Amino acid sequence: MLSRTQALELLQKSAPTHLVIHALETEAVLRALAERLNCDAELWGLAGLLHDLDYPETQDLPNQHGLLSVERLRGTLPEEALDAIARHNEHNGNQPQTILDYALRCGETVTGLIHTAALVRPTRMQGMEARSLKKKMKDKAFAASVCRETIKECEKLGLNLDDFLTLAISAITSIAPRVGLVAEV
Repeated sequence: MLSRTQALELLQKSAPTHLVIHALETEAVLRALAERLNCDAELWGLAGLLHDLDYPETQDLPNQHGLLSVERLRGTLPEEALDAIARHNEHNGNQPQTILDYALRCGETVTGLIHTAALVRPTRMQGMEARSLKKKMKDKAFAASVCRETIKECEKLGLNLDDFLTLAISAITSIAPRVGLVAEV
């Protein structure tokens, strides 16, 4: 299996900074979910880190997004991770089936909501709570491209929305300095 260092190097070679930030946040959320659900945190973290590896090439080809990543990564990650990477994007004809598939879908989607919410807060991640994110979710104009229904797929993991948002906030807070979400003094 690819090491985390190798995965990060692979990502950084082809991805712009904003995509690396999204990948790091997704990795953090997936690792936290794996720990919560007694799954393989290393495997889930790598799936989160590499799920959008092909996005620079497929951003205008949604029917290919995820599939090109799987081709590139075949032989370096277990099939479970490759399947989740392919299935995180329903526009390529794949539908989620496993707990990792759903975790990657809701885990990567919630990062957009949390990151955007942090950017409009003077304290960034510090003190962010699930209830404030739930209010933001009701405002369809806020982080408009974030699919609220995909975030709610956390229920397929046995987590209610409050628990999932709390877990995701905590995970991203733990890497806030690496992704530019620390309040300026």
